[in-house]
Amino acid sequence: MDSLLKSIRQGDTRMLARGISLVENESVGYRKLLTAIGETYPSNIIGITGPPGAGKSTLVDALTEKLVEKGKKIAILCVDPSSPFHHGALLGDRIRMSAWYNHPGVFIRSLATRGSLGGLHPKIIEITDLMRAASFDYILIETAGVGQSEVEIAGLADTTVVVLVPESGDEIQTMKSGLMEIADLFVVNKADRPGADLFVKNLRLMLTPAFHREHRDIPVLQTIATRKEGITELTEKILQHLETQSHPARRSFHLAERAWQLIMHERMNDIDKTMLEKKIREEMGKGSFNIYTFISRF
Repeated sequence: MDSLLKSIRQGDTRMLARGISLVENESVGYRKLLTAIGETYPSNIIGITGPPGAGKSTLVDALTEKLVEKGKKIAILCVDPSSPFHHGALLGDRIRMSAWYNHPGVFIRSLATRGSLGGLHPKIIEITDLMRAASFDYILIETAGVGQSEVEIAGLADTTVVVLVPESGDEIQTMKSGLMEIADLFVVNKADRPGADLFVKNLRLMLTPAFHREHRDIPVLQTIATRKEGITELTEKILQHLETQSHPARRSFHLAERAWQLIMHERMNDIDKTMLEKKIREEMGKGSFNIYTFISRF
């Protein structure tokens, strides 16, 4: 593990991919690898989230181009919905961002949600920390786009970008208590569609202090990612926001969120759904079954 971590720190992407697989599959030695990381390179994590079909992948591709132009080293984690059969990603990096496959300054990895409701991978925190050790300047995380439950990214990303489209107007009310609360930046993508200006106006009105409980300025930008329009302004806004995230209170918030997630996963580690189903079947065979009495034994 020491030699693996040394290779990762030296920028060996093949060894990084191997390390991610070790962590993802909880293979023997993965805990030792994570413990050995220690203090990591201060990579800036940018979360890209929003409803399905908003153009998140195209936006990530365009942002990557702008950051690469600045000479930055970029890592991209694409979290996709997982197959109910083999739990792998239904979509993959092989069908997206083809321009960056062989670029020496860009590393792309696809992950499956594996049933996680937060639009992320169950091991996303550990994988991100491992990628921090590889000295990337920015880590872009594109979530699966599962809707209102997709708020875990706020506890991981230094800057969270929520991507919407003009047709999202009817969804705003349902998103208000979820995605609306975690955004550091709003992007209305596909802004060439009818009703885009009105949607942006209504969104900005909703974000005014009179309507929004958080008294902070949340920019609302318009982009057409397929044409690379509005991407320069978006990139600068993201970089400006990242510069404000070094405050100790912000860092402690992120660490507390990560610690809570890791502790929760650790305590659930010995709980298996197949085992639960088997025990429930046995209990039901004995007569009446009460789920609350059942779970109190764990």
